Amino acid sequence: MSNIIEFQNISKFYPGVIANDNISFSIKQQSIHAILGENGAGKSTLVKILYGHSTQDSGQILINSKKIEIKNPFDAKKLGINMVFQHFSLFESLSVYENLILGIDENLSFKELKENTVKICTKYGFNLNLDSPVSSLSVGERQTVEIVRALLNKPKILILDEPTSVLTPFEIDRLFNIIKKLVKDGLTVLFISHKLEEIINLTNYVTILRSGKVVGTYETHQESPDSLGYKMLGYEVPALDKKQSINSKKPTFEIKNLSTINKDPFSVNLKDINLQIKKGEIMGIAGVAGNGQNELMNILTNESDENFQGEIIFKDINISKLSTYERRKLSISFVTEQRLGHSAVPEMTLEENVLLSLNFKSEFTKNNLINFNNISDYTKKIIKEFNVSAPSSISKAGELSGGNLQKFIIGREILSNPDLLILSQPTWGIDVGSESFIRKSLLELSEKGISILIISHDIEELIELCHQISVIYQGKISKSLTTENIDMTQLGKYMGGMFD
Repeated sequence: MSNIIEFQNISKFYPGVIANDNISFSIKQQSIHAILGENGAGKSTLVKILYGHSTQDSGQILINSKKIEIKNPFDAKKLGINMVFQHFSLFESLSVYENLILGIDENLSFKELKENTVKICTKYGFNLNLDSPVSSLSVGERQTVEIVRALLNKPKILILDEPTSVLTPFEIDRLFNIIKKLVKDGLTVLFISHKLEEIINLTNYVTILRSGKVVGTYETHQESPDSLGYKMLGYEVPALDKKQSINSKKPTFEIKNLSTINKDPFSVNLKDINLQIKKGEIMGIAGVAGNGQNELMNILTNESDENFQGEIIFKDINISKLSTYERRKLSISFVTEQRLGHSAVPEMTLEENVLLSLNFKSEFTKNNLINFNNISDYTKKIIKEFNVSAPSSISKAGELSGGNLQKFIIGREILSNPDLLILSQPTWGIDVGSESFIRKSLLELSEKGISILIISHDIEELIELCHQISVIYQGKISKSLTTENIDMTQLGKYMGGMFD
């Protein structure tokens, strides 16, 4: 099988960082080729160069043995290269069909576009209502829209960036079957993922990057998750040790009879949510995306303008009416699902982002004066202790890779020594080494007596970390299950809403 893509000595430099260091490897035609590496290893930079979002400082790219120049995504698409990004680029207020129109570069009539869309959906088993607003779609359906939009451009090479990060196991299986069909029909797929099991099960080849350099390219059927993890990190990932018993009986955090009536027709109403978390306990909330997780998180952070009934109790204080700032002052920390624009402002420096979140702390602000030295020291401590790949403490948040920004955000909240930590999708889109580090940090917090609430689609993560798991389904929440010797059949029933 001949090579469709050849990277020859690709290098890319940023101030203080060598993102790609003389990278050379090839991708065979009609294969599924994974690129694996820690956050900050250079994967995103390399893919951006291939898709025209960036240009290399040296080296060249060959497509079908011909040297090519890609200055922008339009150039890439003309060469048959298309990409589905980790963060979707869909317009929420527009319909599926309208979003598809906006993604097409060809001059097609509405009739031709609709015909092509129906052909693709029929061939690959996509179930899309073209008239549905994107805001009403699940995460898996939104990804389907992105893939269909890419396929309408008739690509020869399809880049998938962390395509399974927020999908359910069922949606992942469905996606993998579609990818295999696409490859059988002649497509070459470049697959970016941190999930080692997925790479083993799906791909033909994997190229591993470390610190901007190529470690090697391997046939995945000859590898195991452990061998890939070791090659990626240079060390074995340590096993986690979770203490099963919680001595405290009295809850430090309670949600009592929480219900909402949202004005937004596409939001999920919460229905009589009850939850308790004891001192040192890690409570997990599982569930398929779109069942009320975001609505619940918005109320817990007080970032929702919707009225709700019920009470939120922390240390015997009713915090239901308190602002985000007031809740933080009571020693509650938050890590939301959306990194950029929510947990961090991309245009601001890391130090400025620390100040925004922790300005209530006396060591940072006192008598309306800002202690910039303490903020700088704190930011540098986060970078060091959480192994954040950043040129400096004054780097802009938007300049960091997704995984490194996530480590920074979680480090910022953990080092603030909260009494309650609430996280949504804490290890979304990060490499196995960073994932292990964050999970270990959360377990250490628990051992110190800190209460933790984790909202996650990752069942394995919740079982590994949590003492109790509840499931949210269509705004309702199940009874909690103890994770020690958990009944997976019962958990599966809860995931399907069978807990009334």
